[in-house]
Amino acid sequence: MTPPPLSPPTPPVPLPPTDFSINQMTVKQLPLPELVTACADLGIRGVGLWREPVQEYGVEAAAKLVRGAGLHVTTLCRGGFFTARDPAERARALADNRAAIDEAAALGTDTLVLVSGGLPAGDRDRDLPAARERVADALADLAPYAAARAVRLAIEPLHPMYAADRCVVSTLTQALDLAERFPADQVGVCADTYHIWWDDQAPAALTRATTTGRLHAFQLADWTTPLPHGVLTGRGQLGDGTIDFHHWRHLVESSGYTGPTEVELFNDTLWASNGREVLAETVRRYVAHAC
Repeated sequence: MTPPPLSPPTPPVPLPPTDFSINQMTVKQLPLPELVTACADLGIRGVGLWREPVQEYGVEAAAKLVRGAGLHVTTLCRGGFFTARDPAERARALADNRAAIDEAAALGTDTLVLVSGGLPAGDRDRDLPAARERVADALADLAPYAAARAVRLAIEPLHPMYAADRCVVSTLTQALDLAERFPADQVGVCADTYHIWWDDQAPAALTRATTTGRLHAFQLADWTTPLPHGVLTGRGQLGDGTIDFHHWRHLVESSGYTGPTEVELFNDTLWASNGREVLAETVRRYVAHAC
């Protein structure tokens, strides 16, 4: 009787570079204590956190847990959603963002990532420029508050397919134009390859952001097709899609960026898998495709 073929051995997990950071959303199936333990086991030093699971665990408890494992919180996601017209809604958004800034400070990160918000529900005129101006108004209110707590605000442009319902800031140039109304140590940008890879103006904008000290966060995710229904969870594992990560890494490094690089994946298949295995594979892919 012929024995069944042996499964190929699982490749070893390389030690991640010191600039590597895992965004919590990539392995959201791991509770925070398990994520922290897995990161420590793999030699991962940076982690980007999300407000909802941190709030569930407790902000002060989360800060103590992460510090105790020798991890650095590279970013907190997310603040933003500034585009409502109604004064009461805008006031609630500002209050929530002040809370997010306080949470970032408590966690020891200097960067709060902002998703600006889409067009208000029921808005008839579909005025994108006016919506972006409301984002600027919110930044003017929040930037001094954040600066007093040593937290920078990082505007993240999202792919244009999200402009209607999630983010009226669609390009890195638009994000920089907003950020440059404020001091660089208060407001900058978050550049995610998933959202900017298609834009032929993005390389110049990325260099502009880096050389002016406004690249506050840099994230990687791959673009794969077909996109899933709803498109939100379509971010592919590194190497599964069309993005040249070596190109984007070279751009930021050659213009002086020395900060962390987060891998942030929204992917239903990955979330349904073993979280520790996904984390290990993400390290392998990072070393293979982005180093």
